[in-house]
Amino acid sequence: MIDITFYGVRGSTPCCCPATAGIGGNTSCVALQIDDLDPVLLDLGTGLRYFGEHLRSAANGNESAPFRGTALVTHLHWDHVQGLPFFVPLLEEGASLTLVGPAQSGSTLREEFACFVKPPLFPVGLDVLPGSVEFVEARSGCITIDGADVMIRPINHVGETNGYRVESVQGGSVAYIPDHQQPIDDPTFVSPEALELARGVDVLIHDAQYDNDEFDQKATWGHSTIDYAVEVAAQAEVGRLVLFHHDPNHDDAWVERAGERATDLAQGRFDVIVASEGLSLNSATQAM
Repeated sequence: MIDITFYGVRGSTPCCCPATAGIGGNTSCVALQIDDLDPVLLDLGTGLRYFGEHLRSAANGNESAPFRGTALVTHLHWDHVQGLPFFVPLLEEGASLTLVGPAQSGSTLREEFACFVKPPLFPVGLDVLPGSVEFVEARSGCITIDGADVMIRPINHVGETNGYRVESVQGGSVAYIPDHQQPIDDPTFVSPEALELARGVDVLIHDAQYDNDEFDQKATWGHSTIDYAVEVAAQAEVGRLVLFHHDPNHDDAWVERAGERATDLAQGRFDVIVASEGLSLNSATQAM
């Protein structure tokens, strides 16, 4: 079984105002906990800082071992990586993070992260952080991490982008496709790669940034509609669809209506959940 907690659910940029407080305004970061093994993070948006706060609160002032974990990063857009230098557990000697992400054209993952974790964009360079970050480049294939098998496939978005499927060796599966370019001319076509990631999965976390009118205006911006998220889930025959990567311009009421529309479109074939900060669920049951 995989426990899933959402620390950031927005796309594009953080947002903070009373109208978005219910869903939350931090960008993409989801924590997976498989038994009592090291955590697996899905993206490193601004929600990552709050995951770090959670770890510190859970320690309750007691001495604990340095952080160890794995991050599966889909791509390097700002809303998916900005949290890294604000992750307090990496400020401790002995901490280590294995960061898996797509290979970059003409550079490396480390070089790209080092470009924004340095002056003048950040006060210090990446190499100043006391903890260590190991960069692993992968574009397609399968890897094994402690307690889980991870499938990696390329996903159509703007720039090199991965999608991930995490399967616990003890049972339970999660697919993560937070940024997915909906086909412009055929809203029923789902790529073989996306279907392979999502096929029969217990929980699919999927891009649902636009409604149909917004997609007409931003058809090449790399995202999906609520309707297309349902299409992917239906073709893949998933157990649950989690609507994710909410647009910063969408207030809580808009997102809740999106959930109602997706539920209607699903027609009982699978459950629909709207991602919100602090939401916890697992691969076997409904939200906790």
